Amino acid sequence: MQSRMFGASQGQHIAQPGLRSGWQRSGTGFDGRLMTTLHTQVRKSRDNMPTTTSQAVADAQQTDVAASTKKLWGGRFTGATDPLMEKFNESLPFDKRMWQEDIRGSQAYVKALSKAGVVTEDEAATIVDGLNSVAKEWQNDTFEIKQGDEDIHTANERRLSELIGSVGGKLHTGRSRNDQVATDTRLWLMNKLNDIRGSLADLLRASVARAEQDVDVLMPGFTHLQPAMTVRWSHWLLGHAAAWQRDDMRLRDLMPRVAMLPLGSGALAGNPFGVDRRFIAEELGFYGGVCPNSMDAVSDRDFVVETLFFCSLHLVHLSRWAEDLIIYSSGAFKYVQCSDAYATGSSLMPQKKNPDALELIRGKAGRLQGNLTGMMAVMKGAPTTYNKDFQEAWELMFDSVDTAYDCIRIATGVISTIKINPDRMLSGLSADMLATDLAEYLVRKGIPFRETHHISGAAVKLAEDKGCQLSDLTTQDLQGINKLFEDDVQEVWDFDRSAEMRDTEGGASKRSVLQQVEKIKTYLSQEGI
Repeated sequence: MQSRMFGASQGQHIAQPGLRSGWQRSGTGFDGRLMTTLHTQVRKSRDNMPTTTSQAVADAQQTDVAASTKKLWGGRFTGATDPLMEKFNESLPFDKRMWQEDIRGSQAYVKALSKAGVVTEDEAATIVDGLNSVAKEWQNDTFEIKQGDEDIHTANERRLSELIGSVGGKLHTGRSRNDQVATDTRLWLMNKLNDIRGSLADLLRASVARAEQDVDVLMPGFTHLQPAMTVRWSHWLLGHAAAWQRDDMRLRDLMPRVAMLPLGSGALAGNPFGVDRRFIAEELGFYGGVCPNSMDAVSDRDFVVETLFFCSLHLVHLSRWAEDLIIYSSGAFKYVQCSDAYATGSSLMPQKKNPDALELIRGKAGRLQGNLTGMMAVMKGAPTTYNKDFQEAWELMFDSVDTAYDCIRIATGVISTIKINPDRMLSGLSADMLATDLAEYLVRKGIPFRETHHISGAAVKLAEDKGCQLSDLTTQDLQGINKLFEDDVQEVWDFDRSAEMRDTEGGASKRSVLQQVEKIKTYLSQEGI
């Protein structure tokens, strides 16, 4: 019987879908037609209002009976639920995307009930098999949602009892939807954050590949959006990759806090049947252990807030990268051009090629900041333990996770296919950007930098007065400012030399840039992603 209950390998209950490039949102997100449906429901209830008191009583009694047999909480209530409230309260339109996590959690929980002697091994095996059948219906898109299925937990348990009979009612023994929903949410996030981390690793790999490929390309580096110093295109790209690597570190640090098991906490006070929570944690892969306090376990949504913060900050970083490229692709710069796969045209102007992928990333970053702020506002006034306010977390969480995942993959595509114009970048360099190099020349002659800064400034002023480039000043012109200038000062007017002089760790020299590439490669290898 034990082998039947646990299957071929312990911990495996339902068929897991193979790795995919992404997850589908169609039919699983929030129903955008909710308000239309609500108005329709209200209008129908008004149009079909009973004309006699006796008919109203009969209808109410019939509704009461139907409701009490469908709802997990129906025994306490004797009055019918307003149809508008039914729609207002239900979460199935969006939480049904957690059907797999809900089934896995239930299978692990009934095993724990069996270990505790609450159900027999035969009963546990029957429930596990029945849940496998429910899972197949979801996988085959044949699961029939019925009236009264207000959330994924209700729907799955209702269908389980239809398939295996009254023994299905034993599944919820000692369990509350409070710890059940927290478990489902954490399981779902564990899977999706793994997907996001994989896509983030792909983004970093694409970045270092382009950095290696284009390491000899020079371009202006900007501060205050003004040309400042000579850098390499690869140096610029790796600057953004450094922020993305920090994002991955934050995600890595967050994931163990997501992977903590709340199941077995009951409604708030714990489980009265002695279920082995560590056994459940191991069954479900909660490598962060169990939540240490049952009241906090059903109350905690920090892991959602932290996920939304990660998504928001990562999109800030992607948005800044996108903004740079939007500027660099403009007609005034023409440093880069997005491939046709990530750009669109104008409905009026045939010559236009718009970096829509980049603009959308920039725009979506704002929405995800709103999601984070919204979630914080939901939580800040909620009293201890579970409150229905928490239902609002899902749409914010689903949207942020989906959007971050999509944006990372789009960004990877843009980096892999973007065309750069090295000649145009080189033409953006100007001699005045070497004024700091001129000051550093005199530093090497023993003059303090604060003095050389003023001397170099005087040279810039002299070039302006003469109406020429800084590099057009002769050695004699410069010696008129300071006698320590010699003929070798002309070597300063070399842009490649300027970048190569920045040879410290993290700098713009070719050696340093390639070292940065290797560091990210090593990081990815050590992290196993």
